[in-house]
Amino acid sequence: MPTECSAKSFEFARVESRAVVAAFDGGAVTSDAGSLLLGATDRAIGLVDRFADCFADHRRAELIEHEVPTLVSQRIFGIALGYEDLNDHDELRHDPVMATLVGKLEAGRRDCAPLAGKSTLNRLELSRPEPTRYHKISHDPQAIEDLFVTLFTEAHKKAPKQIILDLDATDDPIHGHQEGRLFHGYYDRYCYLPLYIFCGRHLLAAKLRRSNIDGAAGACEEVERIVGQIRRSWPRTRILLRADSGFCREALMAWCEANKVDYLFGLARNARLEAEIAPELAEATDDSRRTGKAARRFKDFMWSTLDSWSRRRRVVGKAEVTRGDPNPRFVVTSLSRAEAEARHLYEKIYGLVTDLCRSPISLCHLGLECEGADAAQI
Repeated sequence: MPTECSAKSFEFARVESRAVVAAFDGGAVTSDAGSLLLGATDRAIGLVDRFADCFADHRRAELIEHEVPTLVSQRIFGIALGYEDLNDHDELRHDPVMATLVGKLEAGRRDCAPLAGKSTLNRLELSRPEPTRYHKISHDPQAIEDLFVTLFTEAHKKAPKQIILDLDATDDPIHGHQEGRLFHGYYDRYCYLPLYIFCGRHLLAAKLRRSNIDGAAGACEEVERIVGQIRRSWPRTRILLRADSGFCREALMAWCEANKVDYLFGLARNARLEAEIAPELAEATDDSRRTGKAARRFKDFMWSTLDSWSRRRRVVGKAEVTRGDPNPRFVVTSLSRAEAEARHLYEKIYGLVTDLCRSPISLCHLGLECEGADAAQI
């Protein structure tokens, strides 16, 4: 956005008899010129227009200055450029670069700016599935959710042999007194706890939730919806679900087993699990003391909880000692030993679960059965 200055110019120390002057008569100057590449990308995939199609405008047509596609694109590009607050748009509505991105350089009425201000955009963000007297722009939640998965499948020239879906729940810090504001002890802050589902760098779901819930709440329903939509496009694609121990729930594992979806989840340790790998942990401790370095062993075994699991499942335990301290970890999976042996399963497949922003890696590199270019890039 242009900077407002009272002085017209400033003079600095001369350099080799030449004057050095800072002036502010260059017209509108922006630091967001790179956003034009973002606009070109959007035109290639049509994301903004397709997202805008998920809204319905029930306002009187003759009174509309800022149409829904304009409002949607203005808000999306604003967030992408770092202008997260609606208040920013009181200035951005006059910004020529933003107007170029949105595709509206002039207003239809003399008393309006080319783009919308914070109040108009706020009414868009508060839209509901059904229009009301004060919120005449409505939206279709199902269409919005489906769009993310549709864009993902369209990004592939042909159906992948296999894909991995990563589930994650993380904090979204709150800095004001927003609705649903709650303190989360683990993150030591006021926050929301949104649920995310990725396939590599493709975002398939983002559900805003309050923070006083189980991290896996709603995950089964979201996975069922996404897997169903993917299979309608790719009926033969194998799907692996991957997440940390916060998603290791009987309902989710049972659903995967009933619907031919593989899974690999972290498993919270307890005394019974640690007893299973006690010999391996003792060996790792001896190795670490002898070499002065970290040591690890792996054990592959069938295991079940005392009452929460419906069946025995394959568990891989990592008996690790680092700087003299034991650090046992566990995962549970539907993958067979023939597909992935214990060390490879933990280090190469599960070991990437905490890095959702990694570079693309194919399932071939993870050691699962696939055929060259048919593997999904994740």
